[in-house]
Parts: sequence; structure tokens; C-alpha cells
Amino acid sequence: MQLAGAEIELTSLKGRELKLRECITEIKEDYDYIFVDCPPSLGLLSVNALSAVDSVLIPIQCEYYALEGVSQLMRTYTLVKKSLNKELEIEGVVMSMFDGRTNLSIQVVEEVKKYFKGKVYKTMIPRNVRLAEAPSHGLSILGYDSKSKGAEAYLELAEEFIDLSEEAI
Repeated sequence: MQLAGAEIELTSLKGRELKLRECITEIKEDYDYIFVDCPPSLGLLSVNALSAVDSVLIPIQCEYYALEGVSQLMRTYTLVKKSLNKELEIEGVVMSMFDGRTNLSIQVVEEVKKYFKGKVYKTMIPRNVRLAEAPSHGLSILGYDSKSKGAEAYLELAEEFIDLSEEAI
């Protein structure tokens, strides 16, 4: 489902923050998992996504300003949970652009682990040139370079996600 331009169309609709939920409800039983990838902004599309999903997987870049974005996200999460989706949970947190050679990456991970106790995935997505190049070729990292460290990390993350999901059942 493509949502480009949807934010503009949604602004004039009644019940606009629940439109994605209506669409997902129609197909939910056909899938084990439905992932909704949102823009980093916390606009109407993100509110729609948070209103429509069971849980949220939060990617956080290992950079200082990413922590500020997390506090904004958590305010939005709290508002949506309170008024639009009382079942909304935090599935977990994925650290991305991790570089173990830098103090900043290590410090950001420590701060995030303190804030999201027990919710941070062990798999961290490394800072990787191939990950940065893939979108410019219109490909996923697996289509672009399946042997890269970034691709291997995403596959490892998928395994960890599935394992944790199965444990929860």
C-alpha cells in the first residue's frame, strides 16, 4: 500500500486519524505480521499508523539528536494510546547506524537501554555504506548486497524478532 500524498488527502476527512486502521482491519487476518513504515515526522500519517497497529518497533539512530526525537515520539505514543488505541504497546527498540568504535554510539545505546528497559533488541544495525547506497538504486539491502554487514544484521534482526514473537505466544 503506497501512502505518498496521503497526508494531504487525509487532512480534510472526518475520522482521518483512523483511516489506516480501517484498511488494515480488512486484511489483518491474511497476514502473520503487517509492518507499517512511517516517516520520521510525527504528522498525521504517523498518528494513523499508531492508531492502526498492535505494537510499535522503534528504530533509533545512534546519534545525539535521535534521543530528542524519541522524546517527541513517546509523547505522541502516549497521546495515541490514551485516546485512539488503548491496546498499543512498544514491541521493541532497534538501534541503527551503530558504530562500536565511537563513544557516542555506545553512550546512546546505554541511554536507550536505561529508558526502554528490556525492550532493546540485541541485534544492532551497523553504520554501513552498502545500507546507505541501496535506496539510491531502488533496492532493499538484500537485493543490493545480501552479503554486506548491513544485510546480515537485518536478517539477524528478523530472526530475533520472530523468536521473541513466538516466545510471547
